[in-house]
Amino acid sequence: MSGKSMENRPAECMPEGTIIKGIGGFYYVEAAGSVYECRARGLLRKQGIIPLAGDRCELRTGEGDMPLVWSIKERRNSLVRPPVANIDKLLITVSSVSPEPNMLVIDRMTANAELAGIEPVIVITKLDLKPCDEVAETYRKAGYRVIGVNYQTGEGVEEVRAEMKGCVSAFAGNSGVGKSTLLNAIEPQLAQKTAEISQKLGRGRHTTRTVELFRLSFGAVIADTPGFSSFDTELCSVIEKDVLPECFREFEQYIGQCRFTSCAHLCEKGCAVVAAVERGDIAKSRHESYCVMYEEAKSIKPWENR
Repeated sequence: MSGKSMENRPAECMPEGTIIKGIGGFYYVEAAGSVYECRARGLLRKQGIIPLAGDRCELRTGEGDMPLVWSIKERRNSLVRPPVANIDKLLITVSSVSPEPNMLVIDRMTANAELAGIEPVIVITKLDLKPCDEVAETYRKAGYRVIGVNYQTGEGVEEVRAEMKGCVSAFAGNSGVGKSTLLNAIEPQLAQKTAEISQKLGRGRHTTRTVELFRLSFGAVIADTPGFSSFDTELCSVIEKDVLPECFREFEQYIGQCRFTSCAHLCEKGCAVVAAVERGDIAKSRHESYCVMYEEAKSIKPWENR
């Protein structure tokens, strides 16, 4: 029986649930201690609503047919790339060496998280190979939580766990930053399971963007994208220039203090943000990233960034 015909007959309500994975038009919903394989209600497609991993949803079913994702509850936030909803924290993973930290990449990620209302947390790995004090200080000064991880001593692993506990978190970071090693340190079974899924899909690295939610043993939920490094810089949306300053949290106290109300905070005379950079109150690298992102935004029309 088709989803359309099912919608034309009385449907039984089921417990509300959370979508933990969507693949090939099927959605897997955790509800009342069970996982249901579902299709999306046809009306959702007509309304242009695409269910995402992390969505809270209402399920309904009819006799002799699989459940339908009947409606999507209001989202607290969502990301298009990777496709996931209702994330509490974005763990931006950076390595101190191999590859070296790319400040523009980090700043794109923090800005996109800020725009979505997701709390960014900076996790710096491989401190056993090289210290990364300057990067850590840059983001602490900007107002972010920074955790350093030393794989040799295990330092920082418990802090990452504590940051994730009771939250839905997603990892972000370029290839080679040590995400798999970090997952293995946090919870070995998770790293093994995600690797098995990636191998089963057989699509190679960086080709699948399927997001799946996993419950961890210490009371956390992680949104993982098998075979895909979660949130590479080219996948970040271009943020419109009018809202871009709001995505750099250390700018907040200076907004409204510039000589001109139309100040773009680039290099204008009398700009309070530029003055803060010159005093060292705002990191130069952060302002440089802002300027790059602003120039990109100038050339993009709002309807082109969807």
